Amino acid sequence: MRTADQHAHVVVIGAGQAGLSVAWHLQRAGLTAGRDLVVLDRAPGTGGAWQFRWEALRLGLAHRVHDLPGMHEMGLHFDDADRSRPARDVVAEYYRRFEEHHDLRVRRPVAVTAVRREVGSGPAGSTPALVVETRDDDGTTGVIRAEVVVNASGTWGTPFVPWVPGRDVFRGRQLDTTGYRDASEFAGQDIVVVGGGTSAIGFLLELDGVARTTRWFTRRPVVWSDDPDLALGAAVAAVEDQDRAAKAGRTLPSIVSGTGLPVSPRIRRGLARGLLQPEPMFVRLDADGVETATGEHVHADAVIWATGFRADLRHLAPLHLRTEAGGVVVEDGRAGAEPRLFLAGYGPQASTIGANRAGRRIARQVLAVLAADDGERSPARA
Repeated sequence: MRTADQHAHVVVIGAGQAGLSVAWHLQRAGLTAGRDLVVLDRAPGTGGAWQFRWEALRLGLAHRVHDLPGMHEMGLHFDDADRSRPARDVVAEYYRRFEEHHDLRVRRPVAVTAVRREVGSGPAGSTPALVVETRDDDGTTGVIRAEVVVNASGTWGTPFVPWVPGRDVFRGRQLDTTGYRDASEFAGQDIVVVGGGTSAIGFLLELDGVARTTRWFTRRPVVWSDDPDLALGAAVAAVEDQDRAAKAGRTLPSIVSGTGLPVSPRIRRGLARGLLQPEPMFVRLDADGVETATGEHVHADAVIWATGFRADLRHLAPLHLRTEAGGVVVEDGRAGAEPRLFLAGYGPQASTIGANRAGRRIARQVLAVLAADDGERSPARA
């Protein structure tokens, strides 16, 4: 079944940190949610990617979650949140309360299957639009014509797993970060964890004392950071690297590779126990394990690929934004090849604080596009 075509000034794709931040600023500027401003989210509930994270993860054990703009007036602060509850439940609850308080009218679960440039002309006097094709959970499809699209689809839907020889012959279980639920699933097993970021470390710490053995392999050396000032400087440099890559249309580099890993008290205890000992990436898998760079065979019942994510931009493929360098040209949140498309939470905006700050800047640019459209339609300009 297909719904009647709709029109909106702005469509925001994704209701995680970046999408909600942009939507809040646009609504505050006068756009009416559900009419001028349509926010679509493919997830079944609130919380963005956090709703899918594993049960044992608590706030403060991974990247900090920054408050959304407009949360303070509600008396909500993540710094005050209950850290005994799963982070996914806390974030989902706070985001739900945020959406309800500000009446953002997020439509979910709605998948965006494609974004296209409008073919032919619309109604008389209309501005050429971007066409957003949707599919609801029940299979109903629809089309929304939008003057501007803000893509905030994040990365959770596109985990990255590198190709390693033998990956297709390994008989044990293979899963990426999105498939990890609880350490108890691996009780008494030999586990190989791959990846040099906070998720890999979290898995190793949770598996300690539950799995029979764990081995940790990384594609690049792990750099630990004890100095907060050095860590901050490295973080700034890493974000700048991401920004340069986005402007050049290159594949985005890993943030962790540029910042190093801060040593929290929990990590320090793991280091002291000898648990967190990264090894160079293994050279291949076979039916029941991996072969290390030194020729050792390591038995494995499961391999957990905590190897990061890529920006989920598949629905933007009809716009042909990809460069020969493998990325998308984006400057200050705006797509170079399509001036009516903004990418919120992309590249240097990927952190929760980056997404928040970008929300205001992107909203201002969106409003400028809409104002220019109004000027073009004005009789005084005709």
